[in-house]
Amino acid sequence: MSSSEDREVLQEVWAGRIPAMFTLSEQDCADTTPDPCYLMLPRMSYLPLATDKVRKQFSSHLSGQAGEMWFSYRGSPLRWHHPIGLLYDLLDDQDSSLPWSITTHFSHFPTDQILSCQAREQVEAVFMASLKEADQLKHSGKVVSLMQKKDHNQLWLGLTSDKFDQFWAINRKLMEPLPGEDTFKHIPIRFYMAGNDNATSSNIVQRLVTPGSLAQPRLLGDLVREMGWEQARLVVQGVEPDKQVPLQWLARHLAYPDNFIHIAVYL
Repeated sequence: MSSSEDREVLQEVWAGRIPAMFTLSEQDCADTTPDPCYLMLPRMSYLPLATDKVRKQFSSHLSGQAGEMWFSYRGSPLRWHHPIGLLYDLLDDQDSSLPWSITTHFSHFPTDQILSCQAREQVEAVFMASLKEADQLKHSGKVVSLMQKKDHNQLWLGLTSDKFDQFWAINRKLMEPLPGEDTFKHIPIRFYMAGNDNATSSNIVQRLVTPGSLAQPRLLGDLVREMGWEQARLVVQGVEPDKQVPLQWLARHLAYPDNFIHIAVYL
């Protein structure tokens, strides 16, 4: 694939959006129910980064003092530390669920089910920890360790402000093998078992996965067979990738900003 085709794919993935309708929980609602808040949520982002408008729209309609804002879908809290695109891919009825109907809460925070998120800095910490883990898998941590603080800041600001060029000016360093090597050492990939509970289940499968070689690349289908998932439906970035796609290509084109491939698995 040429560099221009590469860029086109990356831009399409970056531009992925999910139409969502936010409503205020009845428990938090004062006398009059506010109108829903409609947003086009960026797949690559995280709920706390993309929902300032929701907070502003509902804050004057609360029955009591506003606590920490959190979200649920069909009664299940949504895990904010997962990318928005992954949360949606894990819904077992997504074909009929647009706009995505999300309930907004300002009380009764479910501390036993989801992490507290009091500030954007907590999202940044989760993002950077995952990015460092991905670099450890791909390059034995040698790329992130050479980055300066301003590089970290540019990555984060590019993500939070939805600036593709700003983000990829730094992220491209993470998407190339080390000098003298043809492939990544390992592929950062996580599988999430879908269809049970999209928010509270911690049923995540992660293994040490090698990409093969340029002459004989390891394919997604090879990995799926090893996992015993030949009949499974896999969804990443809202699409079902062909089983003949090399894992190295997936890691370079369909990874989330934390450099992991997050795949929903329907058995």
